[in-house]
Amino acid sequence: MSLTTSLRRTASVARKEFLHMFRDRGTLFFALAIPVLELIMLGYAVDTNVRHIRTVIFDAAQTQESRELLRAFENSDDFDVVEMVYRDDDLTQRIVAGKAHVAVKIPENYSRQLQAGQTAQLLVLVDGSESSVASTALNVSNAIALQESLKLALSNRVLPVESRPRILFNPDTRSANFFIPGLMVFLCQMMASMLTANAIVREKELGTLEQLFMTPVRPGELMVGKLVPYLVLSFVQFLTVASLMRAVFQVPIAGSFPLLLAINLPFVVAALGIGLLISAKSNTREEAGQKVMGSVLPCVFLSGYIFPIESMPALLRPISHVIPTTWMIDAARGVILRGAGWAELWQNAAILSAMAFVVITLAAVQFKKRVS
Repeated sequence: MSLTTSLRRTASVARKEFLHMFRDRGTLFFALAIPVLELIMLGYAVDTNVRHIRTVIFDAAQTQESRELLRAFENSDDFDVVEMVYRDDDLTQRIVAGKAHVAVKIPENYSRQLQAGQTAQLLVLVDGSESSVASTALNVSNAIALQESLKLALSNRVLPVESRPRILFNPDTRSANFFIPGLMVFLCQMMASMLTANAIVREKELGTLEQLFMTPVRPGELMVGKLVPYLVLSFVQFLTVASLMRAVFQVPIAGSFPLLLAINLPFVVAALGIGLLISAKSNTREEAGQKVMGSVLPCVFLSGYIFPIESMPALLRPISHVIPTTWMIDAARGVILRGAGWAELWQNAAILSAMAFVVITLAAVQFKKRVS
């Protein structure tokens, strides 16, 4: 058998799959429109920069010093003073009712203690039912108290030490800049695996897979021919989401986007291989869809997309390093945020290529077993 004949048969299968894909509007909608909708919804919804925390105030002192402290809270973007109350019980009641997440009480002797050179205490009640809000509220309230203490203690002196921190790559600490590159990778993986799994299982349900085996097309040619259209569609999807990331969410791309596309190639191949593996073990599209979601969820939590790998338990860290999503998200953030080049990301490309080879090999073995 000549290579030309094999390529011709593979191209015939790919052409058939392209025609079916273009005629199936549901597949195209699922592959292109759904990721766009998910990107927009999650891109706007996921925001780790906690701001405008609803706050109630009880100013029992009613002095110039207490009003200056209140202005420090009001001028902060982190707190929104929604109500002034006049009883201790009202502070807790507003938090219990969910009308506020922070309650601040300035005691009646606040100014007298300051004028006497004593430590003036400030009561800050924080709703701990939302950990991210509680953490921000504690940090900012402590910072405001420290700032006021320094201002009073060093009103006529120069600070002996001054820190001037500078945040690299994402100076505004925008959540979109951090989450959307990872979200782009996650959506690409989910769609690629889902499309491939559904394509093979659909042939099983319709009974056309057995008909293809009656033709001269070999199992390997059939597998490659079916994967190629979805490889192209996955790249179109990746480009679409990347364009929206840049145009809608204004995420700057600091590095080489062609380099990111090159690293994305073995990642997409690995995702397609995962879909093929799932299809070999599934008999219906519903079963395949459930297995794809089951394979995607560990990637969300263990890839560093949401939680840093360094903060995970030692038992889970090795698992995160055998997930292709981990290396692709690191590469995407490296190119988009840090401007990393080939010298910094060749290891990611090599590992993803090795993973793609292993997954496709396993998928080919399972596919041939399924055929026989």
